[in-house]
Amino acid sequence: MYVCWTVVRSDQDREALRLTVVADLAAPPSTVWQVWSDSRQLERWWGPSTWPATFEQYDLVRGGDVRYVMTGPEGEKARGWWRVLSVEEPHSLEFDDGFSDESGAPTHGLPTTRARVELIETEVGARMPVTSTFASLGQMEQLVQMGMVEGMAEAMGQLDGLLFSA
Repeated sequence: MYVCWTVVRSDQDREALRLTVVADLAAPPSTVWQVWSDSRQLERWWGPSTWPATFEQYDLVRGGDVRYVMTGPEGEKARGWWRVLSVEEPHSLEFDDGFSDESGAPTHGLPTTRARVELIETEVGARMPVTSTFASLGQMEQLVQMGMVEGMAEAMGQLDGLLFSA
């Protein structure tokens, strides 16, 4: 049985155009890796509970494409994509993340971020910093205003139940 202490810190570095959200987990990196590498497990926590995700395409290899749709409480849809840049099981994952239209094509005019996930072994499990890097301060501010920090914290908080059931 594992415990997630969920988010222990979030930092916004406006000069470096970075947002980092850190969770401490009482599960080893190899176990935490599974909640990233298995799309069915990822669906159980990616996004806030009121906006669950469904992964329609999931190719978690360097150069792979990921497509997902998040469904809001009133049935509204928000679509997204990842372009996988690196995968180093069970230690790190890096991908570009953006909004898409119904066909899966990137939506112009909405921000794209570069996300880096690290799984660092600790004495009691794993530390998981998720760092998002933005192309501009305007894009960073736009996503923060859209609730990115709160959404990531709530999403990562759902790891608790998922790791308990592992």
